[in-house]
Amino acid sequence: MAIIGRVVRGSSGYPGSNDFALLLHTSGTTSRPKGVPLTHTTVLRSALDIASHYALTSADRSLVVMPLFHGHGLIGVALATLASGGTAIVPARFSASRFWGLFRKHGATWYSAVPTIHEVLLERADRDRAPDRGARFLRSCSAALAPAVLADLEKRFGAPVLQAYGLTEAAHQVASNPLPPRPRKPGTVGFATGVEIAIIDETGRHLPPNRPGEVVVRGPDVMRGYRNDPEATAAAFINGWLRTEDTGVLDDDGYLALTGRIKELINRGGEKIAPSEIDDVLLAHPAVAEAAAFGVPDTKYGEEVWAVVVLKGDSDAERLQAFCRTHLADFKVPKVIRIVSSIPKNETGKVERRELAARFSQQS
Repeated sequence: MAIIGRVVRGSSGYPGSNDFALLLHTSGTTSRPKGVPLTHTTVLRSALDIASHYALTSADRSLVVMPLFHGHGLIGVALATLASGGTAIVPARFSASRFWGLFRKHGATWYSAVPTIHEVLLERADRDRAPDRGARFLRSCSAALAPAVLADLEKRFGAPVLQAYGLTEAAHQVASNPLPPRPRKPGTVGFATGVEIAIIDETGRHLPPNRPGEVVVRGPDVMRGYRNDPEATAAAFINGWLRTEDTGVLDDDGYLALTGRIKELINRGGEKIAPSEIDDVLLAHPAVAEAAAFGVPDTKYGEEVWAVVVLKGDSDAERLQAFCRTHLADFKVPKVIRIVSSIPKNETGKVERRELAARFSQQS
């Protein structure tokens, strides 16, 4: 299918419900970014699904901190808020030092952000005199939020943290944890919202609960195809299901736990290792502010596990490796841990593991 993105206007001169409303681009963390045309109906349906899932009303006010050129900020926050009749507060740019002042001044009830922003706000919370109550909920999306960080956010800000999962190809949200009193499951992105979610193996066979594999989705919010890229479109679908290239597992209640990206899995001597598992362990260490694991070429094992960390306390590589050994199987413990000042991320907050692998592969 070739998508060219041309808007065909009806006799009234206005776009129809099936005409394209947006042309967004994928984040391109494991391949080149691809154009995703979304129709007016798809965008509206997605915004209404999100508003319904979080029980948004005209009394809600969202503080928009994510850029409006991606689905997270545009559909997941701004349009979902407007679809509910609520108020969207849009500062010129995100400023951690001004965030809570704006939150209080405008009576915001929630915000949604990538983990990096949540972590910055948490680290600054005391000196910025952040409130310990008042928000109805906090939402996290676009990258994995470590369970330890989620727990700290809930404790410090006195609000439930709802981790969600979004895809540009599905007009943003495809899964989310629910509001109380329904259970929130740390380490998961909740259950399907607006789409169906399934897990398949390498042959395309659908797997039962608790079996890991590739996440696939289908439903009315899913795109028709990539813009002007019939080969990528054909490769993206299998029997009507969109292949996300994310790996994960559904539990018995339909909650989805993401384990990584297929192209980011580390293959160490035939053992497939999800970098996110190592990230979570490192982030549980009190001295670690940020962490990212990745694979580098190795003559013996094919790939070896490395990691980079940004510290917020006193530690070093040897102590961090010892900490990992108490929580991970030996083959998953990073062979090398480098202390760095920052970790490369794209504009949606996802770690650029390919860049890390390229940067450090010469040092293996």
